[in-house]
Amino acid sequence: MNRFHIVTVLLLMFLNCSNSTNPPYREKAKTAIPATTSALSKEQKLLASRLNDLFVQFNRSGIFNGSVLVARSGKIIYQNALGFSDKKNKSALTDSSMFQLASVSKVITSTAVLMLHEREMLDINKTFKSYFPDFPYEGVTIKQLLNHRSGLPNYLYVLNHELYQPNYQMSNADMYNYLVSKNPKRYAKPDLRFDYSNTNYALLGLLVEKVSGKPYSDFLRNELFLPLGMKHTATIRDIDINDPKTTKPYDLRWRQVSFDASDYVVGDKSIYSTAYDLYLFSEALYNNRIIKPETQQMAYTPYSRVAGDRCYGLGWRIVNSNDPIKKEVYHNGWWHGYRTAFHRRLKDTLTVVILSNQLNHSAFHAARVMQIIDSNTLTAGEGYDD
Repeated sequence: MNRFHIVTVLLLMFLNCSNSTNPPYREKAKTAIPATTSALSKEQKLLASRLNDLFVQFNRSGIFNGSVLVARSGKIIYQNALGFSDKKNKSALTDSSMFQLASVSKVITSTAVLMLHEREMLDINKTFKSYFPDFPYEGVTIKQLLNHRSGLPNYLYVLNHELYQPNYQMSNADMYNYLVSKNPKRYAKPDLRFDYSNTNYALLGLLVEKVSGKPYSDFLRNELFLPLGMKHTATIRDIDINDPKTTKPYDLRWRQVSFDASDYVVGDKSIYSTAYDLYLFSEALYNNRIIKPETQQMAYTPYSRVAGDRCYGLGWRIVNSNDPIKKEVYHNGWWHGYRTAFHRRLKDTLTVVILSNQLNHSAFHAARVMQIIDSNTLTAGEGYDD
């Protein structure tokens, strides 16, 4: 080897070493395709590569900081974590990083209620007042809470003073007692129209406690999370928010978002989980390990048209409800720096989970993932504009 070649090699080695100071999430982004790709078919590896290109580009463009998992027919095709769990400490996200699920928590609450309905411990056709006699609103059934047709006021809007008391962690019982004592005006009569309200699911959290005789967090842990192997899932009541595995929430300028008293009301939100644990939950539903197929069908039945072809069932949003091939059940979430998406296409048992701890729109681009899954011609690099 002549002197010129030796100098060239040394220069390349120096440049490679100098690049080692790059943020760890950038390095992870370059090698993001999961190690399990060896078990994938050639087509699945191509899909994984295209999905990786999409989310790495999102991350590099500054419009995605989070975790993603895509699975079909029980096999994980793509899984990755891109960005920061804790921006201040430059802590990178991992597959074990826990995100506040926001309103994706509602699908877990609805599942818990339907479990109790199957066990005949409650009847979703009965009124909430039959379980809580001092409830001031007549004629509101459990089903109407599940499908957001109760007409009840949203506690997040009517309890503004209570929510912002310093160092206050509101409980579901506190929320309920405020509603009983203040008796704020209904938004609509029961079953008149769809009206999305967090109050519905906060009340359902109380109902789970009342009929099961266990705290909501304990019921979920013992009846769902532990049996399904969801090792990194818990409510805010059972986690340490300062644990390195718990992600910090940020706005678009990387300012950490503060909590308020409502963060500690459960049922409507405040479950923390990972993309992998939601995959386990989705697979358990596909395999009828949690609730029966007929009960799931009830949950996936449209009770209200929300917009266009989008409807709402019992804890699930629904699209293409009349198309058995394309029918999709899903829920999104948006809360205090977190944006989350959990999509399931029933015919081909597809699961798409996108969790972000920064307020940007890319967490809601599940349709682009579906496009890659369904297309044989989509080229990597298409469709990155936000």
